[in-house]
Amino acid sequence: MPHYGEGKAQVVDSYQTVRLESGEVVPAFLIPEVVVVGVRLWKSEEERMQYLRLKRNVLRVLPYAIYAQKRYAQLDRDLAQAENKKEHKQLVKECEREIKHKINSEVKNLSISQGKILIKLIERQTGNTSYDLVKEMKGGVAAFVYQGVARVVGHNLKSTYDPQEDYVIETIIREYEQARPMAGTR
Repeated sequence: MPHYGEGKAQVVDSYQTVRLESGEVVPAFLIPEVVVVGVRLWKSEEERMQYLRLKRNVLRVLPYAIYAQKRYAQLDRDLAQAENKKEHKQLVKECEREIKHKINSEVKNLSISQGKILIKLIERQTGNTSYDLVKEMKGGVAAFVYQGVARVVGHNLKSTYDPQEDYVIETIIREYEQARPMAGTR
């Protein structure tokens, strides 16, 4: 193997190869992932504090959204195997009881802005709005009532998540995923 430039030639005893569609065998080397992150410049201290508040709020509610995603997927699998409506209702009630037991006391303590973020993140994680989830599990009347209560406290269960519109939240989540690769998001 020819050696160019200064330094000592390195001999590789064996290396992994890959066969291309054309039949050619070429060496395969793992290249570490490179993440390019821009330095954030703040226009003012208030803007920086606003970002830090948003980051704190997103990181506070993200575990609930991930939990909702996993529990909804499990409920979906269980409902697909349900044999009748009685079993269907029982599975939904069991899921609702588990969610209430696990996070109800904690979710009650969320601020209004954290609640709005949670509603968006649930849609991001599950692909369905909170309104659609309630409607699917409890019916249209219950969803209507829940939406009415949510509107009174300044929420909208029909809120959707748009990565372009909510790019700051998306950036925070991606930073979180980089720090904890197995976070279980999307």
